[in-house]
Amino acid sequence: MTTVLITGASRGIGAHVARELADTGATVFAGVRRPEGLTSRLGDSGDLRPIALDVTDDASVAAAVSTVEEITDELDVVINNAGVAGTWAPAADVVPSDFADVLATNLLGPVRVTQAFLPLLRRGTKPRLVMVSSGMGSLTLQGNDSVYADIAHLPYPASKAALNMLTVQYAKALPEILVTAVDPGLTATDFTGAVGQTVAEGAQAVVSTALDTTRPSGGFVDRYGTTPW
Repeated sequence: MTTVLITGASRGIGAHVARELADTGATVFAGVRRPEGLTSRLGDSGDLRPIALDVTDDASVAAAVSTVEEITDELDVVINNAGVAGTWAPAADVVPSDFADVLATNLLGPVRVTQAFLPLLRRGTKPRLVMVSSGMGSLTLQGNDSVYADIAHLPYPASKAALNMLTVQYAKALPEILVTAVDPGLTATDFTGAVGQTVAEGAQAVVSTALDTTRPSGGFVDRYGTTPW
């Protein structure tokens, strides 16, 4: 049976991915800051277990590891999904402090979670580490894709570009683990103001990547296949 940990599972893409993976028969630990009442929001999908997990807090992550270890001694998949957008202020108005929360969640959160759960992941079957990134972190797409031509947003794209580099470095450092960055695409959630494709479409690439044990490590994919860095 596949065991999965996903962060940021309270709503949007994270919640949908958690439900879909539970429906495949996986045991899914759905990490959220406040798990109270989450079960009713996630529905009655399979073996879905909400756990308290704040990716910006060392003590919270350590407690989440202990919670998971009470149930299993291995994880097959860790999905670093938790993320925040940060300010959308004009670039000329953005100051260094505007990056703090974004980098703490979108970059340091995955580092903290990966490091803490790595012993469990190493004991998993064909272990996979999935980083939920964004096309806004692609240097290629930011430079030549018309979708992004008029967007000059600083903190969020910078954090996702850094997460992409983190993916490459983890893939080199952890050859026994399949490491992949995923671009869900612009998806209609609270995060985007309900603009974009459906949540099911946004979750598609994350779910398929979590279940795929054969793709090469160190890639960047969307629901159509490989996407440029």
